[in-house]
Amino acid sequence: MTIQTTTHLNFRGDARQALEFYRSVFGGHLVITTYADFGMPADVPGADKVVFGLVASDGGFRVMGYDVPGQTGGGLAGGGSTRRENNTTLTDQALFVSVGSNSLEELRSHWEALSPGATVVEPLAASAWSAGFGMLTDRFGVTWSFSVAP
Repeated sequence: MTIQTTTHLNFRGDARQALEFYRSVFGGHLVITTYADFGMPADVPGADKVVFGLVASDGGFRVMGYDVPGQTGGGLAGGGSTRRENNTTLTDQALFVSVGSNSLEELRSHWEALSPGATVVEPLAASAWSAGFGMLTDRFGVTWSFSVAP
């Protein structure tokens, strides 16, 4: 039996923009289904928002997202922040999305593509446990942890 997990991110009105951005960073295909596609009348506020979104690449990257009904203002629902202080990661976020690769070059490429508008928590660099480790919070409020597999 094979089990696959996929991170499902809940947004406050900008799931489409986030998923399109993640596709531009990680490649793959994008599926967007709106509330209107599932029968909500098109003139109802929020009918154009995402009820089901998926980015999936042949390389194994998968992330899902949707817009929480009635939520606006953009960004990740639940929000929070992550920062480094005294060599410790401090956060009140419920989750991070972890990206791993055997190649620092591949990680660096994704890191650089995800970085515009992001807040770097920990720069991508060699660490005690990895040839490359870094964390950033992207412009949608999602914190990503990058590491080269040992």
